[in-house]
This record gives sequence, structure tokens and C-alpha cells, in this order.
Amino acid sequence: MTKVVLISGLLLFLLLASCRKLEEYPVEPEITYEGFVFLQDVETGTIEKGLLQIGYRDGDGDIGLDQGDTLFPYHRSGEYYYNLIIRYFERQNGRMVEVPLLSWNPVLQQFDTSTFSARVPPLISKDQHRPIKGIIEDELFVVNPLSQFDTIQFKIKLIDRALNISNEVESDLIIIPRP
Repeated sequence: MTKVVLISGLLLFLLLASCRKLEEYPVEPEITYEGFVFLQDVETGTIEKGLLQIGYRDGDGDIGLDQGDTLFPYHRSGEYYYNLIIRYFERQNGRMVEVPLLSWNPVLQQFDTSTFSARVPPLISKDQHRPIKGIIEDELFVVNPLSQFDTIQFKIKLIDRALNISNEVESDLIIIPRP
């Protein structure tokens, strides 16, 4: 009889332990700055890129856009085309100043404004609605050849498919190594 009680107690314990409740988060994404790592080009030995790491959690898992998500409100010229919003700052004379990024357009033979913002793909299937968390890594060019300043910072937000906007986080101050 005591064996039956022990086995029953053990089975009940195992059953209760296996019924783990999913973590619950708000439906608005929440993000944290997790770090920044420089990436060295193995061929040249130079550092031009870095890996920005952002922690996220979302209550309904609706983070991410497919390549085909280009109709309103995600159309190319709209404010929700990018869902990972990254603003770029340089320390100029002791102050952090937001700087527009310029890149050479060989077709137009002029500089165009570019962005660090990105489109994060869906992190889970669009038909699933469950809490998710993890880390997003985004590879960025960080050397601005048009700048004389060596300290940068990023401010980051994440937007889910329901257009809920996360909190904004700041990276640490990042000192760009110069050759």
C-alpha cells in the first residue's frame, strides 16, 4: 500500500511539474540593450562592422515582417516599412548629436541618405499567438568615412505587426577603432 501511495505521489509531482505555465508578457514589445561586438574582416584585419544585440519579449509573438509585407501600413515609403528602428548618434564636442547617414549612389553620382533601420522577419509563424523572448542580432557598418568623430551610440525601438511600439533603448557609447 505504501508503494502505491509513493508511486501515486511521485506521478502527481511529475504531472504538476510538467504543467509549466507559459510566461506572460504585455502585447507591446519590450526590448533591452544586450551589447555590441566589433567584427573584424578576416581578409584585411580592419574593423568596419559590428553586431548590435537587442533582447526582446512580446506577449502575442507578432514581431516580424515578411518580404511580401509591403502594402499599407508596411509600404516602402511609410513609417512602418522598417520594424527595427535604429537611430545613429555621434559624440561631437561632448554632446550626442543625431547624424544623417550618407552613402554614395553610383547611379545618381551623388550621396543619398541611408538608414540603420531594418526589417526583422517573423520570429514565429504568423498564425501562432504566444509569448516569445530572445535576442535579435543586427550586423551594422559602423565606420563613417565622412566623420571625424570616433564615438557613436544607437537608439533602438521595435514595432510589432499590430503597430505596437516598444520602449526605446540606448546602446553604450561605442568607440570606433581607427587604423
